[in-house]
Amino acid sequence: MNAADTTVHNPLLQPWHTPHALPPFGDIAPAHFAPAFDAAMREHRVELDAIAAQADAPTFDNTVARLDASGRLFGRVERVFHNLCASETSPALQAVQRELAQPLAAHENAIYLNGRLFARIDSLHGRRATLGLDAQSLRLLEQIHTDFVRAGARLVGADRERYAANNERLASLMTRFGQNVLADESGYRLTLSHEGDMAGLPDFVRDAARQAAAERGLPGAVITLSRSLIVPFLSFSERRDLREAAWRAWTTRGEHDGETDNRPVIREILELRAEQAALLGYAHYADYALANTMARTQGAVMQLLDDVWSRAVPAVERERTELLALMREQGVTHAIEPWDWRFWAEKVRQRRYAIDDAEVKPYFPLDRMVTAAFDCAERLFGIRLVERADLPVYHPDVKAYEVRGRDERVVGIFLHDNFARSSKRSGAWMSLYRQQTRNGGAVTPIVVNNNNFAKAAPGQPTLLSFDDVRTLFHEFGHGLHGLLSDVGYERLSGTNVLRDFVELPSQLFEHWMSEPEVLRRHARHVATGEPIPDDLIARLKRARRFGQGYETVRYVASALTDMAVHALPRGQVPADPVAFEAQVLKARGLPPGIGINHRFTHFQHLFYGSGYAAGYYVYMWAEVLDADAFNAFVEAGDPFDAQVAARLLEHVYSAGDSVDPAATYAAFRGRAARVEAMLEKRGLLEPA
Repeated sequence: MNAADTTVHNPLLQPWHTPHALPPFGDIAPAHFAPAFDAAMREHRVELDAIAAQADAPTFDNTVARLDASGRLFGRVERVFHNLCASETSPALQAVQRELAQPLAAHENAIYLNGRLFARIDSLHGRRATLGLDAQSLRLLEQIHTDFVRAGARLVGADRERYAANNERLASLMTRFGQNVLADESGYRLTLSHEGDMAGLPDFVRDAARQAAAERGLPGAVITLSRSLIVPFLSFSERRDLREAAWRAWTTRGEHDGETDNRPVIREILELRAEQAALLGYAHYADYALANTMARTQGAVMQLLDDVWSRAVPAVERERTELLALMREQGVTHAIEPWDWRFWAEKVRQRRYAIDDAEVKPYFPLDRMVTAAFDCAERLFGIRLVERADLPVYHPDVKAYEVRGRDERVVGIFLHDNFARSSKRSGAWMSLYRQQTRNGGAVTPIVVNNNNFAKAAPGQPTLLSFDDVRTLFHEFGHGLHGLLSDVGYERLSGTNVLRDFVELPSQLFEHWMSEPEVLRRHARHVATGEPIPDDLIARLKRARRFGQGYETVRYVASALTDMAVHALPRGQVPADPVAFEAQVLKARGLPPGIGINHRFTHFQHLFYGSGYAAGYYVYMWAEVLDADAFNAFVEAGDPFDAQVAARLLEHVYSAGDSVDPAATYAAFRGRAARVEAMLEKRGLLEPA
């Protein structure tokens, strides 16, 4: 493909005549991106320079609103690129990603370090109280001004140049970090070569392992590092040696000598972040990161984490006592290691609550659970999702839906990508191909949910665990936040909220997946069609708190290491981040045999992008909000109460960042959130 073809005939630069102006995925090749970005960045800079060079005095309309509406071509190309890099990558696309990391960061610098443009914004911000702006326009001005200041707009001279250079280097390092993790994940397989290797595995795990092998062109069965496969393997395999091998592979991603070693990458990222924070006047990166959050300070974050940690550690020790009792009863005398915990916890769960995933999963086929999530959204918010098999998608696994409002008008497009594959990064996430806005004309959103469920064999239904169903609902909650957005400006749209508020809509939506009314309606046995028995619902409800000590300790431990490493001032970044992580956990008294959610070397929340750096705490911060918020439905006596749902839509799901999050939450709930609901939900109000 020659240069002329990648520009003149570049599908990324042409109008998209596809239904709903979806990307023409089938026409897009990796070679199209570099020339498309080159053209889109030039166009965007022309727009920015035109705003900055105006002879007219700055006004909200000629500066702030125009800035919000600028860069639409660049945004379109960028979203397609980053989504494909995450969901359907290839060696060719990864090479382009490495090539473009620095130029894309340089373009960000060109926006936020444009002195004339910032001078106009700063002038408006300084007299914002006199401009007569409506509340949403004032919010936009304030947020854009904050964006510029936090991106170094006030820096001058050598400091500005150093900040810009750091940005570009960080972009390259974070790209490398993510690609290293993917390489370790996609390259690993634990082969189960004979029946003895499968001892203890229920049929659904065996089937998933065989399908994983088939997808890789291998005979037999393999365990990959997909969470939906490795967690059940650790929970059921009677082969302790294989559990240990799988656990070590899972927890040492990015920690191997050679090209995929993330330890030097992490160290340099931390050094650059500490330097940038210092350039902006902060003692360390954590203070910088928290300045634009609901929490605001390390003290507020640590108060929450310390409180929960002090309750979770005794809870996990109570759980350990139960596990050890069963082990001793069965003649097992060794200590509990991290590769043992899930195995023995599953046995305790089966005995204490008569809960067995092999019994539970047939009631949770993927297709029915997707229908359940859609049905809950319809009952709460009046939308309907209609599958459109004719819409363009980027992989055969992806399903596309029109999202229709009460008047049948299409309010958005939803793409659902549910299965793990080697071309897709791990985890689960929501992203956008297009953001909702009314600035410059009404634009409907295109939202994508990515999960990594283990795919069943052809012709067989994919069965989910209860935890998988929670993930499905969680990501769809994020999806609804993007789809239901109804604001005037793109910068304030959807999930563009403070990061310790962004998890509220997702975690809140999880509550409906375990409501008995929803389970009776949608959880039906895959073979018989019979609804899930009330007795099993009751057992699931009783079992829900079991293991919360374990899960809470693992989560809080990761949040604590995140805060600790980002609270180091410039010049004190550890030479060995892995050793520092171990030191923090030892000082905190991490109970043995537990492990943590994410170790630094594969902690993509922190080092593949910076959105959650010094911010992994946000899931618990949002859990305080979501537990308290769902209690509004409990108090109303109906999980689908129309009045509460209408307030929720108005003040949370559709509001984006058009209102301060504390104010919009109080408008929904009538008061600030209370922590007790979260502690009760996790069973942590019990005396230690």
